[in-house]
Amino acid sequence: MKLGDIIKNCGILEVKGTLLKDITDVTNDSRKVTPGSLFVAVNGCGADGRAYIAKAIENGASAVLFEDAQDCPAIPERPEGVTYLLTDNSRKAVAMAADSFYSHPSGSIKLVGITGTNGKTTTVTLLYRLFRSLGYECGLLSTIANYVGSERIETANTTSDPITINSLLTRMVEAGCEYCFMEVSSIGVEQERVTGLEFKVGIFSNLTHDHLDYHGTFAEYLRCKKLFFDNLSPEATAITNIDDKHGEVMLQNTRAKCVRYSCRSAADHSCRILEQSFEGMLLRIDGTEVWTRLIGLHNAYNLLAIYSAAMALGAPKEDVLVALSQLESAPGRLETIHGPRGLCAVIDYAHTPDAMENVLKTLRDVAPAKTLVCLFGCGGDRDRTKRPEMAAVAEKWADKIFVTSDNSRTENTEDILKDIRAGFTPAGLAKAVFIADRKEAIRAALMLSPDGSTVLLAGKGHETYQIIGTEKRHFDEKEIVKEIFAQCSTTL
Repeated sequence: MKLGDIIKNCGILEVKGTLLKDITDVTNDSRKVTPGSLFVAVNGCGADGRAYIAKAIENGASAVLFEDAQDCPAIPERPEGVTYLLTDNSRKAVAMAADSFYSHPSGSIKLVGITGTNGKTTTVTLLYRLFRSLGYECGLLSTIANYVGSERIETANTTSDPITINSLLTRMVEAGCEYCFMEVSSIGVEQERVTGLEFKVGIFSNLTHDHLDYHGTFAEYLRCKKLFFDNLSPEATAITNIDDKHGEVMLQNTRAKCVRYSCRSAADHSCRILEQSFEGMLLRIDGTEVWTRLIGLHNAYNLLAIYSAAMALGAPKEDVLVALSQLESAPGRLETIHGPRGLCAVIDYAHTPDAMENVLKTLRDVAPAKTLVCLFGCGGDRDRTKRPEMAAVAEKWADKIFVTSDNSRTENTEDILKDIRAGFTPAGLAKAVFIADRKEAIRAALMLSPDGSTVLLAGKGHETYQIIGTEKRHFDEKEIVKEIFAQCSTTL
């Protein structure tokens, strides 16, 4: 593709060199540059891509696109045969360049995006499974993994970079996928990773405390979520949870058709929980009863969002309800492992105060007579203000609490535990045990819990690793729980 065609919508301020050359690839990683590549030097959070322009040229870059160089190390003098392109926004530029280079693949697939603090992974994963069960080829872009049809592709971020997204969307289109279901994070919106994408449906789940380490303020966090809906086209559908106090805010400036869902009041789509147990729950969705294998009010909202999206996409109501009844939870979401002495370990990704409260309340509602134990930690190098809030939630709902590590990263684990400790009252501290080693904390929680206890292991969910310092170590809680249950089956 000609360079001039790729950069039409990239906000180019100045061109040095020719736009007639053929470009073989677009990349923002100088290590991936090959002869004929367009290298976009993205001015990012952790690194300044402009510092790698010389390396990109050395590797054969045919053109380099970058922002104003006044606030960075000097840009190398332009070599003969290399085109320099100056833009006003490198993040937007890389998104638009990727969209053009891959011939706007989001326009050739029904792209559904969901944003919100909690429920994104469950919703997109189950939408992907539901539409596949209806006979459609689908793609999935999620925290857990990406899928092109049935092919699994590992992922590093909730919302990938725009080059990866457009490349995967192209593969989906080529594989005959009709739908793609995608998690859209607030950070991904702010960093322009979804700029240029053509969404058919946008979904808002909820907004609670998270990512303030990045956004700084809740207002900014809200603004980035809302921006996703502001940018939807008039041909799209915006679906929002009006039971969340920010649900209507998401629709204030959208040009899309607006659809509202609720588990509390009248709405375009509504749902009520009629009964529930560990085996599942009976829902009434738009007047029709359906038994599902998921439990908890938060999953009722997730299922209602899925149903609302399916209706917006024109799927038959009866087929959708039948498919809903057959869905199982996403990996690491309320996964249960039963052990000796009637113990039940529940593994869940809940790592925000609201998410952990949703899970604890669900477990309390389902098994009110059982001892409820909560084990949790908080990630290092992340929002510190939610740590005492997590403690308060655990104290409110759990009978016994084990505070431990999560992904401590480069923070001292004891400092993280100290921040968590500050959220407990004296009564909470009396039922809390602090064990920094997460595996030992899990062992203690299972061994010290009374017969028949429900033990929630919160925070890791689907993750099969733990990050300590800069080292990523294998850590699979399902493996650990099964190992402990097997070793201690005669003594627990």
